Amino acid sequence: MAQLKVTQVKSSIKTTHIQKKNIEALGLGRPSYSNVVPDNEQIRGMISKVDHLVKVETINN
Repeated sequence: MAQLKVTQVKSSIKTTHIQKKNIEALGLGRPSYSNVVPDNEQIRGMISKVDHLVKVETINN
């Protein structure tokens, strides 16, 4: 199963409450933090809400 490496590239200070919760749910917290998450529809939905704050890379096992 493919996984995604999500890296936060911008701060979430001036974002909405929902965007801050999505950043937290992705396991991020401040710029340059990274986390590996499974590639599924729920994660893709969260990433699409904060796509201007994160960089996404695909990791194949």
